[in-house]
Amino acid sequence: MSGDPLDMTGKHALVVGGSSGIGNGIAQACRARGAEVRVWGTRASAADYAGEPGSDMTGLAYEQVDVSDPAAIDAAQGFDRLDVLVTCQGAVEYRRAEFEREGWHRVVDVNLHSVMDCARRFRPALAEAGGSLIVVSSTAAFHATIGNPAYAASKAAAVALVRTLAAAWAGEGIRVNGIAPGFVATKMTKVTTDNPERMAGALARIPLHRMGTPEDMAGAALFLASPLSAYVLGQTLVVDGGLTLN
Repeated sequence: MSGDPLDMTGKHALVVGGSSGIGNGIAQACRARGAEVRVWGTRASAADYAGEPGSDMTGLAYEQVDVSDPAAIDAAQGFDRLDVLVTCQGAVEYRRAEFEREGWHRVVDVNLHSVMDCARRFRPALAEAGGSLIVVSSTAAFHATIGNPAYAASKAAAVALVRTLAAAWAGEGIRVNGIAPGFVATKMTKVTTDNPERMAGALARIPLHRMGTPEDMAGAALFLASPLSAYVLGQTLVVDGGLTLN
């Protein structure tokens, strides 16, 4: 083992939602530093992501798991030890669908309920390793998100869940923290990135005047997974280029 605190050689990581976007960036960052990384996604096989923008499955073990189904989480492959668990699954529905009961439940089931289901499932393996749970939420936890009540509420609840699990599980050696990304180009933000007028308005609200990247989020995740953050507990790091400063 080198003296590099970000070296993950010999460690095992699972990134839920690691097949594309922010989760994929985090998964590849962990792999680049020596970790054995498994990712969960919604498609039948890793090959189904070939050519998908924002998806690089090189060197990642893949498992199809529908996290909206608690039984699927329980049936997924387990670990004797798990050093890092990143919950980066996410759902959003547009055209005011989240104001209806069905849309509300579809989003909350993925963004909140499945986070707790994953945490519960892998708690023993994280405790065995003295591991780190990293919950990816959103800056939507801290401001109104017009048209998306389920998304905003579920992300705010995820931030509260980080604090509560951190306090509850610290005695078991599990460190729980989170990341709240700002405006990042992913499949979920195409409604903005594909609209030049909306895109210009979004960038104008960011003091750094650029979108975030999956690599920006991966840097925060590596910090939270490493000994550099050994005394950081129950915090959600806002990684947004200053968006929430306005």
